[in-house]
Amino acid sequence: MEGKTVVLGVTGGIAAYKSAEIASRLVKKGVLVHVVMTEAATRFITPLTMRTISGNPVSCDMFQEPTHWNVQHVGLAESADILVIAPATANCIGKVAHGIADDLLTTVIMATKAPVLFVPSMNDAMYENPFVQRNLNGLKAMGYNVMEPDFGYLACGEEGKGRLPEPKDIVLEIETVLLKEAPLKGVTVLVTAGPTQEPLDPVRYITNRSSGKMGYELAKAAKERGAKVILVTGPVALPPPVGVEVVKVRTTHEMFDAVMEHLSDTDVLIGAAAPCDFRPRNTASEKLKKSQGMEHIPLIRCEDIMLEVGKRKGDRVAVGFAAETCDLIENARAKLISKNLDFIVANDVSRSDAGFESDYNEVKILYPEGQREDLPYMTKREVAARILDRVTSLLCQACRVPDS
Repeated sequence: MEGKTVVLGVTGGIAAYKSAEIASRLVKKGVLVHVVMTEAATRFITPLTMRTISGNPVSCDMFQEPTHWNVQHVGLAESADILVIAPATANCIGKVAHGIADDLLTTVIMATKAPVLFVPSMNDAMYENPFVQRNLNGLKAMGYNVMEPDFGYLACGEEGKGRLPEPKDIVLEIETVLLKEAPLKGVTVLVTAGPTQEPLDPVRYITNRSSGKMGYELAKAAKERGAKVILVTGPVALPPPVGVEVVKVRTTHEMFDAVMEHLSDTDVLIGAAAPCDFRPRNTASEKLKKSQGMEHIPLIRCEDIMLEVGKRKGDRVAVGFAAETCDLIENARAKLISKNLDFIVANDVSRSDAGFESDYNEVKILYPEGQREDLPYMTKREVAARILDRVTSLLCQACRVPDS
């Protein structure tokens, strides 16, 4: 991002106050930020604020005298590596979708050859209006980028879809659009995450310990590298990663079906989930009572997701995880070979400072040929980056992505 130029368009919505943080985050990454505001936007946040944060003059008027001589809208349009409209109101979206350029911002949008990212923000009823949806679909069809708004509390007092995403997520989306030569561009990555739950009755279930943090970090890291990401997740208390297709499941059977459904379109599969190995032979329709003799509940094996992936792997890259409390290397290597994986990530979950529920981990990567890498203690985000480095290397060896 350092050295890139972002033209940040701000339109007249209550979420305009968040544009200041967007600009601030970009500047901290070494980005040159030029802000263009509509007249309505200046009613919500002042040009002085945006000028102070960006360190550059703010453009509001089509006919104001430029600091350096050029045709202002052309100069801004040509300088941009990307043009971002955040927040993008229904009015601005509608005008651009119909080729109307009646103020400085819409004129700059029409004049630029850089990628354009619209980040809509409005009342949920307005966002769902058929005209607005038609205009957004029209922009996408013309090659414009559109970031989905968040669901949450809106300024009107209601809850719904239309909330401007958090500035950190918008900056991540800007990076994703800018990274045209991302190492995983054109690659589809499927990640499984979290536990599964096998119901005994409507109240109780069998499960495995898993926060889902490792899988979610892998999904986010793959998205940052330009991949199309499908995240198949069991029940977790984590927000869905931005820009990732999320498939929510509960049981191992549901996770198995979701993985198999998407496998044919997948180039890389990373099994970071902790699905149950067993489920009750029968699930009671009513809550079981202790007096009914719950000490002996027959169990049967669940589907082995990664074993089946290994059988159907073909030229895909398949990565597994081994969470062990003893004989870490021996158990992980046996799993690596039996499931036909390209490599396996092993970690000792008996530790209290890493693994379960922690943001940190210390893992070992094992390969079928016998090699082993011992990674130091680091955040799960850093572990995810290291894993994807290895995945990218394998894809390059197979001529699936350009070798950078």
